Amino acid sequence: MDGEEAFNSVTTALEEGYRLIDTAAWYGNETECGKAIQAFLKNSSISRSEIYYTTKLRSNQGYAATKKAIKSSLDKCGLGYIDLYLVHSPLGGAQARLDSWEAILDAQKNGKIKSVGVSNYGVAHIQEMVDSGLPLPVINQIDLHPFMSREAIVEICRKHDIVLQAWAPLVRGEKFGDPTVQALAQKYSKTPAQVLLRYSLQKGYIPLPKSVKQERIKANKDIYDFELSQEEMDKLYALDEYLVTDWDVVDAE
Repeated sequence: MDGEEAFNSVTTALEEGYRLIDTAAWYGNETECGKAIQAFLKNSSISRSEIYYTTKLRSNQGYAATKKAIKSSLDKCGLGYIDLYLVHSPLGGAQARLDSWEAILDAQKNGKIKSVGVSNYGVAHIQEMVDSGLPLPVINQIDLHPFMSREAIVEICRKHDIVLQAWAPLVRGEKFGDPTVQALAQKYSKTPAQVLLRYSLQKGYIPLPKSVKQERIKANKDIYDFELSQEEMDKLYALDEYLVTDWDVVDAE
């Protein structure tokens, strides 16, 4: 989303009851997301502690560069602290990942960051963190949906109590016309997007739907009045075809 889109979408989402806002240095809209949150807080009875703000490190370029990036993100959002800070990807190599992680952990100790996690980490990257002996991420944010199950990554994350966030739970709209998704949408009088979000919730993931349209932002939260059966969940899970909707770096060295 560009600046204006981000500001308007975040404002709409907050007004509709959303409380988790996910951005990144790479998206170029940390300032607008922060301004939207600040404006919302100023005009409501909601406190800053009720908003969960996530942003991400753009690239792994060493300890000093990571500390500088964290400060930049803090300055841009203007929120005082970051609720969740993620390493955006494993790119850069093992040492760069380790250096970045140590810088993030130090920022957490200083209170600038509340929780720390990773994004797009594969099995080897998670195992690398386990072997390091350092505190593990609380979250791994990856591409998760019925057409991308990532079974091995899900398994190792659950083994180490790492929460899974789905950054493309709607498959970027590419599979709204899938017959299985369509049939379930008709059965429950829901949209394909709502079916996919319900699937994500029932799998125990935290879905992060993106939209710039007010009506879709509203509809995406209307998923708590129906439940998919286990058989229906299994049918959706069986759709896995390793569909990459954006980038796939889980096997990066």
